[in-house]
Amino acid sequence: MVRMTTLLSFGLPKGSLEDATLKLFARAGFNITKGSRSYTPSWDDPEIDGRFVRAQEMSRYVEDGFFDCGLTGRDWVKENSSDVEIVADLVYSRASNRISKWVLAVPEASDIQSVKDLEGKKIATELVQVTKDFLSSHQVQAEVEFSWGATEVKVPELVDAIVDLTETGSSLRANKLRIVDVLMETNTVLIANKEAWSNPVKRAKIESISLMLDAALQADGKVGLKLNLERTKLDEALQQMPALRNPTVSSLADESWVALETVIEKKVSRDLIPALKAMGAEGIVEYPLNKIVP
Repeated sequence: MVRMTTLLSFGLPKGSLEDATLKLFARAGFNITKGSRSYTPSWDDPEIDGRFVRAQEMSRYVEDGFFDCGLTGRDWVKENSSDVEIVADLVYSRASNRISKWVLAVPEASDIQSVKDLEGKKIATELVQVTKDFLSSHQVQAEVEFSWGATEVKVPELVDAIVDLTETGSSLRANKLRIVDVLMETNTVLIANKEAWSNPVKRAKIESISLMLDAALQADGKVGLKLNLERTKLDEALQQMPALRNPTVSSLADESWVALETVIEKKVSRDLIPALKAMGAEGIVEYPLNKIVP
């Protein structure tokens, strides 16, 4: 029996992205298990090992070669000025599959209306270097202090403004804050060490993992649908069926009937299936999807 050796060292994000990442890998076909206090998970792929580290630190470890590749936020790659390969954008987070934004926010009653009004003011944020670069690009001098969390509650008593991460802005509104400007958009990215990326064998493995993770994300919120329908109702049915591409239409033994198969948003099926049934469709089957490779 040939013993396989580890090919890749993979950095997994510890913290808010941790559970969502493990679920994504599971949907992509990788089983990763960890103990309650373990930072070194077990993979069911013998070519991969690695450990959990904070997303904020990931890009530095990948750049230095401790990890061949890893998952982090595009924001932390920029914050750390890390020289790494951005392999793929993987838009997912703890709560949703939406792109997030780092925004400059102030109290609703604040006199601050633009970044220019921050001259001589104090700003709290976790994204210190990006914030300093943003101020510098607008030729504004202000004090930027690191925030360990609960940043939105620090204004106006402790600081004049904050730079914070938001998806919908609901937390900011709940704390009576308004957005003055957007510093950057961010999402999860798969990154690779430059030397590892230049290795054909490692690169092929990283690209394979990237393909499967993206395929799992592409399938999120979608289902497959297949049914049989009289050919005379086909045009009417096609107008009702939104799809990634045109539905697959196949002839049946009875040439007056056809079989249709398509991929749709899951929430669409609750209205589409009754409509198709009303047209006389038979054998309607909705089935879950694990992966979609465009």
